Amino acid sequence: MHLSIRPDRSHIRTYRSRGHTVIELRGEIDIAAMAEITPIVDAATEAATPSVVVSLLDVDFFDCSGLRLLCRARRRVEERDGQVALVCRCPLILRILRLFNSQRLSRSSPPWMKPLTGQPRRSRERQALAESGTTHSMTVPLG
Repeated sequence: MHLSIRPDRSHIRTYRSRGHTVIELRGEIDIAAMAEITPIVDAATEAATPSVVVSLLDVDFFDCSGLRLLCRARRRVEERDGQVALVCRCPLILRILRLFNSQRLSRSSPPWMKPLTGQPRRSRERQALAESGTTHSMTVPLG
């Protein structure tokens, strides 16, 4: 069951699932997208003790503006004693996140995270990942 919090936007969609606020980012996550994305991420992270999942499964481009956004979301959730998890399968974005060294890499998603993300749109890279059975996710544990 997907309950939309906000209408679909070109770069972001949010909804509630299994007690978590899911933020799905898509397309190019760069400085041009921040005016649209930041207020929605702020609204999704303003609850008391938020539980947030940020999905980068449909992101085509990710730069330092995206990193700044993730750091902002993480800080806001930590300030409210909440939890945040980041789901990503793109090797290039995972490499950026590892180089940034602000997250911890795990080889597979926690069981509760898999149903939240659904099936990603198929690109050649995603199709290859699906066929190989390889699942990568970046998780941000708090506490």
